[in-house]
Amino acid sequence: MNGTDSVATARNIPYASVARNAVLPIVLVFSLFFLWGVANNLNDILIRQFKKAFELTDFESGLVQSAFYLGYFLFAVPAALFMRRYGYKAGIVLGLALYGVGALLFYPAAVVRTYGLFLVALFVIASGLSFLETSANPFVTVLGPAEGAERRLNFAQAFNPLGSITGVVIGRFFIFSGAEYTSAQMLALPPQARAAYYASQSSAVEIPYVAIGTVVVVLALVILATRFPAAHGSDSPRAREEARWRQLRGERGLLLAVAAQFFYVGAQVGIWSYLIRYAEGTIPGTTDRSAANYLIVSLVLFMLGRFAGTALMRIAAPAVLLAVFAAVNMALTVLAIAAPGRVGLDALIGISFFMSIMFPTIFALGVRGLGEVRKLASSALVMAIIGGALLTPAMGAISGWAGINWSMTVPLLCFFVVLGFALFASRQFSHDS
Repeated sequence: MNGTDSVATARNIPYASVARNAVLPIVLVFSLFFLWGVANNLNDILIRQFKKAFELTDFESGLVQSAFYLGYFLFAVPAALFMRRYGYKAGIVLGLALYGVGALLFYPAAVVRTYGLFLVALFVIASGLSFLETSANPFVTVLGPAEGAERRLNFAQAFNPLGSITGVVIGRFFIFSGAEYTSAQMLALPPQARAAYYASQSSAVEIPYVAIGTVVVVLALVILATRFPAAHGSDSPRAREEARWRQLRGERGLLLAVAAQFFYVGAQVGIWSYLIRYAEGTIPGTTDRSAANYLIVSLVLFMLGRFAGTALMRIAAPAVLLAVFAAVNMALTVLAIAAPGRVGLDALIGISFFMSIMFPTIFALGVRGLGEVRKLASSALVMAIIGGALLTPAMGAISGWAGINWSMTVPLLCFFVVLGFALFASRQFSHDS
């Protein structure tokens, strides 16, 4: 959508006037936050489901997130360049088209029962989400005064956990079958019964993803038919574009924000990906369906944290609040490592509340004051989502070697990096508080 361009290039137009003329596009953009929440957290269900359907190790099942976030990484810069030329609306429609195609690819993947094809489908979905995130996040930050950007983006992102909760609920009721077998029980099954079980587990994802793909394609058509603010493509000379990239490399705050975003996303994706595994591995008798309830509680806390964080930012500087939340999460992660079981699980669930403000706050602080290079900076921050692809398998490897609780040392390191960025940003932007 080209709302960002309109606001940024027409600085003399009152904000209220711009908002009145773009109410429907803004509502449609806010719906995108919901949609990519559905896709992101269905992955947490898929990790457990594919582990059963294809007899995978923790490391191999973690490749779900690797395929997914690799798509984010590879398409972030192409998305920014595409939108500079054709506008945000074209970028959003293309992103939704890719999302829909990827979801519909789950049908042939389930038919041939091939793990690799499922990973390809997830990669296509993520490539579409890369277009959506590269457009929606910076759009929200410029819809008003710069000093309120963090609050606005936190509010918009509050719709994301609603989608996340919806995704996990879909997984719990329509993907998880409740059928659980130990390794010994599986070996005792006749070969035909064992093959039928694996086939049923892989085909369980087919209907939910086809339904999601259909909804996404319909939304793309609605946006295509909706009148958006006038598009402004980029006619900047190549030398000017190169100068903008050089400017980004000199922005220390942005580079630190990219690093913080890389590690934050790694922590968030890793914790949610292995929360079900942590519950099953540290509390005997826990089934995948009951463990999914813990993930739902986590996401509810995450959503409440978004609203609470948005309110707290009226009285506390965003960077200071980010530092406090990062420090609290370091303490909770230590507890999850040191006290596996009910106490550790409760700590792991509680982390979600304090993770809530991290992505939008890091994003908004990272692009603050960057002016014309905001779009390119946004693509760099979206590329940082690759942290979810690299750190989640690392957690799986540690889990297989030392135990699921010790895999949480990776998020502990991640929150330490976020704390460091927050302390830097609190000094850098103290005059804005």
